[in-house]
Amino acid sequence: MWWKLNTLALGLTVIIVIMMAASGSINTKHLSAEEAAFYYGEFPTNFLWGLASSAYQIEGGWNSDGKGLSIWDTYTHQQNSPINSGHTGDLACDSYNKYKEDVKLLKDMNAGFYRFSISWTRILPDGTLKSVNQAGIDYYNKLIDELLKNGIIPMVTMFHWDLPQSLMDIGGLTNEEVATHFADYARILYKNYGDRVKYWITFNEPSLHTHFGYSFGYHAPGIQDPEIAPYQCGHTIIKAHALSYRIYENEFKSDQQGIVGISLDAEWREPLDPKNPEDVAASHRAMAFMVGWFAHPLVYGEYPLEMRQLIDAKSSKEGRTDSRLPHFDENWTKIIKGSLDFIGVNQYSSAYVYSKEGTIPGIEDSNVDQKPIEEEPVSTMEWLRIVPWGLRRSLGWISKWYPGKPLYVTENGFPDLDTDGIHDPERINYFRLYTNELLKAIKIDGIDVRAYAAWSLTDNFEWGDGYSVRFGVNYINFSDPVLTRIPKDSSKFLANLFKTNRYSEEDVWETAQTERIEL
Repeated sequence: MWWKLNTLALGLTVIIVIMMAASGSINTKHLSAEEAAFYYGEFPTNFLWGLASSAYQIEGGWNSDGKGLSIWDTYTHQQNSPINSGHTGDLACDSYNKYKEDVKLLKDMNAGFYRFSISWTRILPDGTLKSVNQAGIDYYNKLIDELLKNGIIPMVTMFHWDLPQSLMDIGGLTNEEVATHFADYARILYKNYGDRVKYWITFNEPSLHTHFGYSFGYHAPGIQDPEIAPYQCGHTIIKAHALSYRIYENEFKSDQQGIVGISLDAEWREPLDPKNPEDVAASHRAMAFMVGWFAHPLVYGEYPLEMRQLIDAKSSKEGRTDSRLPHFDENWTKIIKGSLDFIGVNQYSSAYVYSKEGTIPGIEDSNVDQKPIEEEPVSTMEWLRIVPWGLRRSLGWISKWYPGKPLYVTENGFPDLDTDGIHDPERINYFRLYTNELLKAIKIDGIDVRAYAAWSLTDNFEWGDGYSVRFGVNYINFSDPVLTRIPKDSSKFLANLFKTNRYSEEDVWETAQTERIEL
């Protein structure tokens, strides 16, 4: 059924159309009636609502005021660009100059926090302590102060895929020396911002970054080495995270009282046949290879057993004397184990999985294959089907295997095209259903989820798709040199949710009828 909703109460008379049933129910063969039903209730009083972004995707100023080159600068500047329409992040949203406009958007949306990332090369131009760029330090000081002035908590990601090119020149994340350089960088951030920043995320989506950047070559740095490189990169990332965590723990935590975590891609993998034990096992293996790859060492000091056994066995069968999955020695195990205060969860979609013997080293190590959940609606991106219940199940899996670790949803969002404009009913429907599954996870399942960040604050540079795909809740016309920010309908929906902190049958978004109503 098509529903027309009126947003006059949110400051504009806008009629938006959302395709959803009156009950907000979800149709799928794997859900009970209770699981499919829309749930009305309140989020915890201290629950945090916010939005997210990343430096390369929004800042621009790629060579301004002493900033060094990152691998994304190099990757997008190639003569035969791998990016749609040859787009780059050279200007992007120009948030380097327009950060006050971004903060105003956040305030207008009733955001409690803003998750943004710091450009490593804006702070350390070559990625090392050889040179500290004061202009970069100053920029983030201004952003943090502007956020706090407007009552918005800063949540900082240290690394969102933009490795310094100079460190790429020595092998990038395949070189464990980079872990030490990252720890030096983290110490600089703690020293300069830790008096005001209390939420730190070391790495964003390391599984996705290592596979897309070093296995398939879809993203910077464009390397295609699926057998070895991803596991080398993952090993370096885990060490870098742990070193940074221990620095905070030993040198800063007692005074600054912050917490340090990591954001992991956690797309749910549903058993194709939940009554088939092999498919159920495949679901667990898929999650272990995606989430557990990083969470398990940081909680327990070692890789998941499923990864260790399969990769070791396949490496031996390939005639290798050493496993493609590196080992941690006793000293590193001590450093790594327990180096995590919270787990950030980035969740967009889900897929079916089933057991299948893998024959391609690296790519098929988990002995799992997958297929789309075709009964659920698809977005403009084929991989992103609207599967709200997958968020709840993903949170449940993580809380089961890593108990005692608070969860923060650090990304969740919906794409449309550059031609879709500011009226985005499908995005509203997406946010409504996904955040309701989040409410179920908290209230029904008792999972300790403390925050939710929608991706993203504005339309931005969407990696290989350039500016053709948009996740923003605020529209930007990238052909307009002024880059004016214009709120989409979804920003008003989120502003209402952030303010009310609940889903109620009496709420404006729930009481709207098929005809226009005046509020």
